[in-house]
Amino acid sequence: MAIQLLLLWLLAASLDLTESQSVGVCYGRLGNNLPTPPQVISLYRSRNIRRMRVYDPDQGVFQALSGSNIEVMLGVPNTELQYVASSRENAREWVKRNVRDHSPGVRFRYIAVGNEVKASDTTLAPLVHPAMTNVHEAVAFHGLKDQIKVSTSVDTTLIGVSYPPSQGAFRGDVRGYIDPIIGFLVSINSPLLVNIYTYFSYVGNPREISLPYALFTSPGIVVQDGANGYQNLFDAMLDGVYSALEKAGGASLEIVVSESGWPSDGESAATFDNARTYYTNLVAHVAQGTPKRRGAIETYLFAMFDEHNKQPEYEKNFGIFYPDQRPKYQLSF
Repeated sequence: MAIQLLLLWLLAASLDLTESQSVGVCYGRLGNNLPTPPQVISLYRSRNIRRMRVYDPDQGVFQALSGSNIEVMLGVPNTELQYVASSRENAREWVKRNVRDHSPGVRFRYIAVGNEVKASDTTLAPLVHPAMTNVHEAVAFHGLKDQIKVSTSVDTTLIGVSYPPSQGAFRGDVRGYIDPIIGFLVSINSPLLVNIYTYFSYVGNPREISLPYALFTSPGIVVQDGANGYQNLFDAMLDGVYSALEKAGGASLEIVVSESGWPSDGESAATFDNARTYYTNLVAHVAQGTPKRRGAIETYLFAMFDEHNKQPEYEKNFGIFYPDQRPKYQLSF
């Protein structure tokens, strides 16, 4: 009996660890009043935040991260896509300088090659797939293939049909862009990174989408889709992307939610109470999975701090901490 109880305790502890580790926070730095990188890393560690997304390589951030045991999603900024897409040698140099030279002190988990590149962007869109290919090859060249997954981060504007979730499909005009990316991710067994914001869906269509549905506070099922019932918009949006992937040859792919958040000021429905409700419920919810895909959803909250150098006004107010490191909301990690 004692051995059985010990095994049950170890199982419960491992499940708690898995759930707590499923939530990370995006570390944006577009503010002139933000803490130093060492202060930021100390804050992550003191709050038990074990995963971080950074949008570009920064040597000061890498130095602060070294030895912290925080897992990192590192971005190849859109401004550097041309460089890494143009040759394998460039990609190898980029990965050496920004990844290999800091590993294993910094625990890199993903490299996100580009962020929310629009399929209609005739300059950047053709670069994403070759950039991903070159970066993946460079990761393997430097002996890091078993440690780091290569992907790209997209937004949900690529989805044309989104209701009900089972009918989710990519827009016809983006298939030429997204299909090669999906095929490549399938071939290397990497997840698709997706930025999901119920806030923008709600403010864009408040007549059809209720605020409780967007904030995880609906008292019951809002959308019944076959055997699956949806009580919140986050699950519906995520499962809509899964359905779109299935129709585009990506049924085997997992999705990592690379951003999700709610602004506390600056625009319609951007209030402190709404933001607190969204973040609190999101953190509690992602351990459960969606009606379509059970299991913890790896999710990155956007963002760590209010960033005063961003525009428009509401973009300044996505932080879960104030720049002086005070928490805006009482979130449990």
